Amino acid sequence: MAKKKIVQNTKFNLKKVLIFWLPIVIWTTVIFLFSARPTVSTSQIVWQDFIVKKTAHVIEYAILAMLLYRALINSNVPKKEAGIYSIILAILYGASDEFHQFFTPGREPRVRDLFFDALGSILSIYLITKYLIKAPQKIKELAKKFQLI
Repeated sequence: MAKKKIVQNTKFNLKKVLIFWLPIVIWTTVIFLFSARPTVSTSQIVWQDFIVKKTAHVIEYAILAMLLYRALINSNVPKKEAGIYSIILAILYGASDEFHQFFTPGREPRVRDLFFDALGSILSIYLITKYLIKAPQKIKELAKKFQLI
């Protein structure tokens, strides 16, 4: 009887890992693959190229922080701590990604990119923790569906 209970708990934990942590692995892989490609210009106009690339940094790390937060709160980490850990982990991943670009032909690590990664992470967690609670009911229902609150 005890053996069966252990197996059930293992299945539950595996389900949690697949639902909450696998998306993080997939998303960090996507980030890694994009940063492993040689850089390409998105526009002939320098400031437009800058805006597109930096906006991409903010968005991709906002998503990473959101996924981390979701996984942590659903792993019984208190919300405040989950927010802090999500930001720290996303920034650390951003730093490792910039380090990885040191070895990628045509790419170079930039502190400025890490700043935009951090900005995306912080904005994401700030919006989730401060404004999602006050959001209209339809947005709250969507957030509950994605298990963000």
